[in-house]
Formats: sequence, C-alpha cells, structure tokens
Amino acid sequence: MKPKINAMKKIILIAFVLLNSIAFAQIGPKIVFKDKDNTIDYGTVTKDTDDGLRKFEFTNTGDAPLVITNAKSTCGCTVADFPKTPIQPGKTGVIEVKYNMNPGPIRKTITVETNAVNVESGMIALKIKGEVIVKKEVNPLEKKQSLMEKS
Repeated sequence: MKPKINAMKKIILIAFVLLNSIAFAQIGPKIVFKDKDNTIDYGTVTKDTDDGLRKFEFTNTGDAPLVITNAKSTCGCTVADFPKTPIQPGKTGVIEVKYNMNPGPIRKTITVETNAVNVESGMIALKIKGEVIVKKEVNPLEKKQSLMEKS
C-alpha cells in the first residue's frame, strides 16, 4: 500500500509544479533588441562623413501587440524616432537614433517606454557610445612647405 501513496505524492507534486510554471509564464507583449546589451557603438567616427543615424532593431516575442509610447534622450543632442503603431507578435520594428555629431566622446542613453511585460515597468534603456573626431584639414601651403624642408 505504501508504494501507491508515494507514487500519488509524486504525481501531485509534478502536477503542482506544472500548474505553477504555467501560471507564472508572462503573457503579453515582449520586446527583445538585436544589439548586445541594447548598445550601439559608433566607434571612432568623423564628424563630416557620418550622419549620426543608427537603428535599434527589436522583435515582439510576446503574444500581444507591443506599443511604444515614448523614446526620450538624456539630452537634446540625441533624437529618437519610434514606431507609432503597435508591433504585432513575431514582427520586428526599428527605433532610429540620431546623434548631432558634436566632437568628443559619445555616451548617451535613450529611455524607451513600452507595454512590454518582460522588462521592469515596461522601460528599456538604449545606449550609444563612441567618439566623434574632426578630420584635420591639411593646408596646401603647409604641405608644400613641409615637402620643401625635407629636400
């Protein structure tokens, strides 16, 4: 008689675990970004040859439409453009970020507000980093003088 009781306890335990795992599964829209750590590295770029535009691609891996309600930067030097219509489950979207290419280091955060259930309060931090340099222009007279000094 005792083996049947132990088998029943195991079955009840397994059923309990399965029901709890189903109950705690997140239902709703989920946002997953393509870029590692939600960061785009510009690297070292030249002010005059780079437009400062980058794209954060994401997918709605959930089972309900994903709505982005806002995307704002930590300063006015970075502007974000986001989809205004819901992103359906399984579909991808893009948030475009444009940095104004001020010379110097780039360290900016864009806060994205969504209805995603897989991130705390639906808020995601996107980051851009890198450095903008100004291409040094060589004056033709200086170039000619330096060639004459070498001769």
